[in-house]
Amino acid sequence: MIGGVSVTLGSALARILVTGGAGYIGSHTRYFLEQAGHSAVVADNLSRGHKEMVPQGLLRVVDIRDTERLKQVLSDERVEAVIHFAAYIAVGESTQVPEVYFANNVSGSVSLFEAMLHCGITRLVFSSSAAAYGIPQRVPIPETEPFAPINPYGESKVMVEKILGWLDRYRAFRSVSLRYFNACGAEPQAGLGELHDPETHLIPLMLRAILTGKPITLFGDDYPTPDGTCIRDYIHVSDLASAHVLAVEHLLRDGQSDVFNVGTGSGHSVLKVLQAVERVTGNKVPHTIGPRREGDPPSLVADSQKLQKQLGWKPARADLDRIVGDAWSFANRQKRSSGEYAAIR
Repeated sequence: MIGGVSVTLGSALARILVTGGAGYIGSHTRYFLEQAGHSAVVADNLSRGHKEMVPQGLLRVVDIRDTERLKQVLSDERVEAVIHFAAYIAVGESTQVPEVYFANNVSGSVSLFEAMLHCGITRLVFSSSAAAYGIPQRVPIPETEPFAPINPYGESKVMVEKILGWLDRYRAFRSVSLRYFNACGAEPQAGLGELHDPETHLIPLMLRAILTGKPITLFGDDYPTPDGTCIRDYIHVSDLASAHVLAVEHLLRDGQSDVFNVGTGSGHSVLKVLQAVERVTGNKVPHTIGPRREGDPPSLVADSQKLQKQLGWKPARADLDRIVGDAWSFANRQKRSSGEYAAIR
């Protein structure tokens, strides 16, 4: 066990390119790759990433749609495998400008795959999403649940997964797609956490409400759940990062292409999260209750047994108070360094 990541015996240490590695999950994965002994280089255009999340000397500023520049990076850095995070992720935004999402998420991915094949690199871990399932028929959701995306963001992930399937079949291009749910938490001792702009994730929005005094709107309290609010599978970003490390090690051992859910297997309602935030921080969360958001399923929880059995992954930080505590530590660190929040209690 190195830095909380299980290193599989027989996995060769490798040079890994992390696209989108200046973003939230990508930066954590880069950190845990290094903790496991691998070396990493980051490709990010910084349109939504943050250069301060990447150690000096590791960042290559490049857009994944620039195929020729990607070829140069892959060749110059002697990359052996790629973990691909570079995508736009805001569901609401994807419904407003779907063409932007398909251009970046799909065309950008094809550009990356073309560059990899040109350089003889045929191992990739893809950051997919539970949005591929839409409103599932079964909860917890198994990987056998059919594709049924209900927004352009989810559709873009499905399209890339399908492309990877064809590349596996005809180009011996091996990939692992990881479909995950609500990433949250932080790795504050490494200076890593959520810095989305705009922020759309529940826990940092609740923490921001505490720090600024501006109420957050909770969408819907009349769902068919025990307390009327949506239930989601909240997974610590560091557990998620460790799944990416295990997936790329699987491919480096000449493992076959596959798809895995990544989640804790248990869900928490929005009100349960609010209670945890208040418990951990010692502050009330200013909030109002708004109407439901269109397309929000009552419950989304992962069945991650396949990942646990086949790759030996376990969620080590599933406790909700631990998740909130790490996010709160990072938020306070940012507050001290930037002075952004004026209503600190």
